[in-house]
Amino acid sequence: MREWQVQRRQRTRQLIELGGLVVKAGLVELTEDDRAILLGAFLAVAAKLQGEEREQAITLWKRKGKRAFENGR
Repeated sequence: MREWQVQRRQRTRQLIELGGLVVKAGLVELTEDDRAILLGAFLAVAAKLQGEEREQAITLWKRKGKRAFENGR
């Protein structure tokens, strides 16, 4: 298999997994599948990660995410 094919498959898998996290978090239903709301929320998260509270946010979100995975959410 050519290198570009391998990279494309890896990228496709990554996108599918990230989409799965959006569904797993319940964001599709909570936003009534409104892509503008989802993008706005992601932009707010990105802004927070660029700010002074980055480390605190990462610590909090990582803890919550690990708990959700452990609880089968």
